Amino acid sequence: MFYHVKELQHTAKPDRPDPVYAKKLQEILGGQFGEMTVMLQYLFQGWNCRAEAKYRDMLLDIGTEEIGHVEMIATMIAQLLDGAPVDQVEQAAANPVIGAVLGGMNPQHVIVSGLGATPTDSVGYPWNARYTIASGNLLADFRANLNAESQGRLQVVRLYEETTDRGVRDMLSFLIARDTMHQNQWMAAIEEIEQQQKAIVPSSFPQNLEVEEVSYQFMNFSEGDESSTGRWASGPSMDGQGTFQYVAHPVARGQAPKLNPAPPFVHSTPGMQPVLVNH
Repeated sequence: MFYHVKELQHTAKPDRPDPVYAKKLQEILGGQFGEMTVMLQYLFQGWNCRAEAKYRDMLLDIGTEEIGHVEMIATMIAQLLDGAPVDQVEQAAANPVIGAVLGGMNPQHVIVSGLGATPTDSVGYPWNARYTIASGNLLADFRANLNAESQGRLQVVRLYEETTDRGVRDMLSFLIARDTMHQNQWMAAIEEIEQQQKAIVPSSFPQNLEVEEVSYQFMNFSEGDESSTGRWASGPSMDGQGTFQYVAHPVARGQAPKLNPAPPFVHSTPGMQPVLVNH
């Protein structure tokens, strides 16, 4: 069961309208790493969770919080669109500077949503459910969550730098702080799971079924050998199951591909083999 509290989690009120910035703010609402993505990613991970109850509860806690963040940003976008362009149309017609500014706004904010937010990114691309990850493997999912929060916090910080509006910055500073917590949250959950199982996903697959001789080899497939100095090129592997090896000159292990000709009904270009013709 969900219920809605009328008050926002944090104040979302700009000092002044800014339709161009409203367009930019759409990225952290309906973009790949926006609040809509993490909201549904966490909720589906929680709804599908078959692990210990604490993981389901935690996922639904944070997923529900993200619903509130979606509302905060949508509310901010709507207020940034207040008074634009309805009361500025005549000015825009007479003033090319104002016209150029309004020309930078998202026209769908007027045509489609009537001066409101839309479930799209900053260039109008519709939000896509394929942005979300809910695999049923919590270690894999929590690593994806850490990446989502890292990218999301990066984008919010960049947007913070692009405005001097104190009200907008106040809301963004709150979201930045929550992303700090959420990154720490996923790192803590990842560490907890890694203490209980192997660090490689999935940990349940028998490692002896791999081609084990290449399991810990870093292969130099580009010009230069600077990569040989990295932590990944020597020393114990991160999963504690092997030792990293640097392979300076990898060699091909397989065959040269040679495909059979396609049957006539496919109408492909014939190969060099002789074609049998019935007389």
